[in-house]
Amino acid sequence: MTGVTTKQRLEAIDIFRGLTIAAMILVNNPGSWSHVYAPLLHAEWHGCTPTDLVFPFFLFIVGAVIPWSLASAKNAETIPPGVYQKISSRALIIFGLGLFLAAFPTFKIKSDTPTAIVILHYLLLSLFSLSLLARAIYLSQNEGQKAKKWILPLLATAVIMIIIGIFYYDFSRLRIPGVLQRIALVYLVSSILFLHQSRKGLLVSGIALLLLYWVLMTLVPVPGGIAPNLEPETNLGAWLDRSIFGSHLWVQSKTWDPEGLLSTLPAIVTGISGILCGLWLKRDTPLPKKITGILVAGLVLVLLGYLWGMVFPINKKIWTSSYVLYTSGIALLVLATVLYLVDHLGWKKWTKPFQIYGMNALFVYVMSGIVVKLIMAIKWTGSEGATISMRSWLYDTLFTSWLPDYEASLAFAIANVLFFYLLAVVLYRKKIFIKV
Repeated sequence: MTGVTTKQRLEAIDIFRGLTIAAMILVNNPGSWSHVYAPLLHAEWHGCTPTDLVFPFFLFIVGAVIPWSLASAKNAETIPPGVYQKISSRALIIFGLGLFLAAFPTFKIKSDTPTAIVILHYLLLSLFSLSLLARAIYLSQNEGQKAKKWILPLLATAVIMIIIGIFYYDFSRLRIPGVLQRIALVYLVSSILFLHQSRKGLLVSGIALLLLYWVLMTLVPVPGGIAPNLEPETNLGAWLDRSIFGSHLWVQSKTWDPEGLLSTLPAIVTGISGILCGLWLKRDTPLPKKITGILVAGLVLVLLGYLWGMVFPINKKIWTSSYVLYTSGIALLVLATVLYLVDHLGWKKWTKPFQIYGMNALFVYVMSGIVVKLIMAIKWTGSEGATISMRSWLYDTLFTSWLPDYEASLAFAIANVLFFYLLAVVLYRKKIFIKV
């Protein structure tokens, strides 16, 4: 086999994306955070575990598909204005979904809110969610058309919820940064850079952003008389996040955020690395040469990331420049392995579940967040007077009742992966591929 079609290249990326989403659901949903095997936990600060690879892999994939999705616009004599609108609207929707998940399902309703308003809130939320889902399904099955008939219920419910929110929601601690928010920003900036820069320009931009971030984090003093440092609460990025977002940060830290604003700069380079890989895959050269090039680039980046980590430690929570190189390198090695197994050797039978996951990756991720929050929010009083959530009841009844602690926690996480895979299968069989 000397070549590989565009369809096959995209299938390889779908498989990689499916693997990544499955891993993301696995590490996000243990039965108990007190009983998790070490590889399924993030590094406490400096360092990198397998779990720390998941998010940068997804950002890498976001970049890798850009050379296909925006190819016609880039090749045009003049970039159509509608392209920028499409990019911006997609980024805004993804960012909005992140805020929606952060607020869901209570939207921080104040404790003294009248019962009638609480009921109205949940009715409107249900209508809004169903309308949004219906619109997404309609667009997935009617490509190129506008879902005008879904605009009115979406706008109506949104306006009423905003009016209710002015009087009854408490967003004083709503987290503004987040996973989807970072994906939105990386997609937005990476797409614009792709449209206006050559391969060399993208490479130079990536290197410049990594060096700039290194300088900012290690040489620029933190306002308030604090020397440059990489500690959680006192580094420059944490100070900037507190200054801009105030109390709207990660609830578990309150004073800094792992998806903060300054660390989004190097995260953009993770997206750029994906773009450069996508451009390499689009080249009209034999498949073995493509795989070899990706492998070599991956090994070089892993080595450079490791060496840079000696002076600028590999760290996911502040997304250090060394972390970008290291994780992008591993992403390249994984993608090369998928291409080698699937397209060179023809071993495709194992890939179907991951293709199915990858075809509706963003939707499955959002649904996983919604379902997890719902089963945690549904509660009742047990026989002994203790409050029990549906999540804890499911975990205790189906897993801890017959498995040791660590195995039960892992089994619960695997059950989540299988549950959302079944959801993805239903969508796949009905040829519903939900995109934003």
